[in-house]
Amino acid sequence: MNCIIIDDEKMARVIIRTLCNQIKSLNLIEEFTNAIEAIKFLNENQVDLIFLDIHMPNFSGLDFIKTLKDPPKIIFTTSDPKFAIEAFEYDFIVDYLLKPVELPRFEKAVKKAEKRQMIQSQLNSKVTTEIKNDFYVNIDRRLIKIDLSSIYLIEAKGDYINIKTEDSNYTVHSTLKKIEEKLPTSLFLKVHRSYIINVKKIIDIEDNSVLIKKDVVPVSRSNRPELMKRLDLL
Repeated sequence: MNCIIIDDEKMARVIIRTLCNQIKSLNLIEEFTNAIEAIKFLNENQVDLIFLDIHMPNFSGLDFIKTLKDPPKIIFTTSDPKFAIEAFEYDFIVDYLLKPVELPRFEKAVKKAEKRQMIQSQLNSKVTTEIKNDFYVNIDRRLIKIDLSSIYLIEAKGDYINIKTEDSNYTVHSTLKKIEEKLPTSLFLKVHRSYIINVKKIIDIEDNSVLIKKDVVPVSRSNRPELMKRLDLL
């Protein structure tokens, strides 16, 4: 995780920096003595985690978090425990460390942040899969919407791909790799360097080929094991 430190005390920054260097999953990319400079940095850069002091002159850590539109995960570092309840009113606050911070407690806080990041990543992946039901292709200056579930075969032909659906075929200037990135892996599988199939549309499998509709599609030796994994075999 890319992280930054915001603390007006030099010794406090040195301690957090030293602790960060002992955690392999952390990549400390910048340190700031005040929140204003950190805001400027965050407007142009993205980070995963902030170690933030609460008590800073002119602009406190609590003032700082109220300015964030899309806040990363934050771990407060402070010598004052009285702000803990207020701090945890925000979902993006991961933990509250009291100075002087020691390694075991620091590691525990970082693990919490890593767990949050993993859960968020899984949720984002799930949402993307659920809402991605179609995409558009550009054909003769027209944008045509194709329902993903209607596609049964995609074949590469030079600089073009042929998308075969239940109702029609579409020839598009693109590459197999590019369209593969747009397809949900729950439905589609590349079985050959020139073919992607909808595994739900398979009618028959024999040796190194599959039958989809009336198309016999070759399956490369390297892709066959993955295909067999994806099938619901009795």
